[in-house]
Amino acid sequence: MSEETPVWGVTSLGGEIYLLRPTAKDQVEVYDVVTRRLQRCLTVPNARGFRDIASCKHFLCLYICDPSVKCIYRLDLQGNAEQWPVSDIPACLSVNAGHNLLVTCIRAGKIKEFSPRGELVRDVILPNDVINLWHAVQLTSGQFIVCHGSTADGDPVHRVCKITPDGRHVVQSHGGQRGSDIGQYDQPDHLAVDDNEFVFVVDINNRRVTLLSPTLNYVRQVVSRDQFIWGPGRLFGRTERTSVRRRK
Repeated sequence: MSEETPVWGVTSLGGEIYLLRPTAKDQVEVYDVVTRRLQRCLTVPNARGFRDIASCKHFLCLYICDPSVKCIYRLDLQGNAEQWPVSDIPACLSVNAGHNLLVTCIRAGKIKEFSPRGELVRDVILPNDVINLWHAVQLTSGQFIVCHGSTADGDPVHRVCKITPDGRHVVQSHGGQRGSDIGQYDQPDHLAVDDNEFVFVVDINNRRVTLLSPTLNYVRQVVSRDQFIWGPGRLFGRTERTSVRRRK
C-alpha cells in the first residue's frame, strides 16, 4: 500500500480492504486482505471532497461522506453509486447493529441516523457541552461513544464520552482540558470499539492512539508519536486487530 498519498478512511468488506484517497479519480483503492495487493480502484462520480468511509457487511456496501456538498455516497462492490443529502456538514461515519448509517454532524452537534437507502430515521441531539463532534459509534446497549473538541476552533474541552441512547446525557467521559498528558487529548478525531467494548481513540495532534476500558478509563497508549511518519487520522476496528491510517 502506498505511503505517499494521505488516507481519509479505511474499512474492510468481503475479504478486501478499502482505502479512501483524496484524489481526482480512483479515490477508493481496493486491496486483498491477505496479500495486501491492489486489486482495483473505484471512483465516486461528481465527488468534491471526502471525510470518511464505512462498510456494511449485511448489505455489502460502502458509505462515503462528502462535506463539501453535504451528502453521503453509497457504493456497491462493483462501484455503482447513489447519493443522498445530509443537510448538515458530515464529519465521520459508522454502521450500527441495526445496519443503519450513523453520520456525525460536526457543527450541528448531532448524530443523524439513516436507513441503508438514505431515509432519515432520527436526529440524536447531543448535550450542549459536546462541541465540535467528530465521530460516534453505537454500542449494542444503544449508548453512543463519541469524541469531540477542535484545536482549530480553540475548544477548551477535548473528550471521549459515553452518551445515553437518546443523546441527552453524558454517562462517562475521559479527557477534559486540551493537553498532551495522559488523560488529555489534542483533538480526539476518530474511534474504534472492539467486541468487548474497549475503545481505541485517535489523538490526532498528539500523534498517538489511546486505549480506554469499556468504562472509559485509561488503559495504555497503543501507538506513540514516534511510531508515526505522519499524524494518525483514521481507525478501523475488527475483533482480531485494529488498523491505523495516517493523513498528512
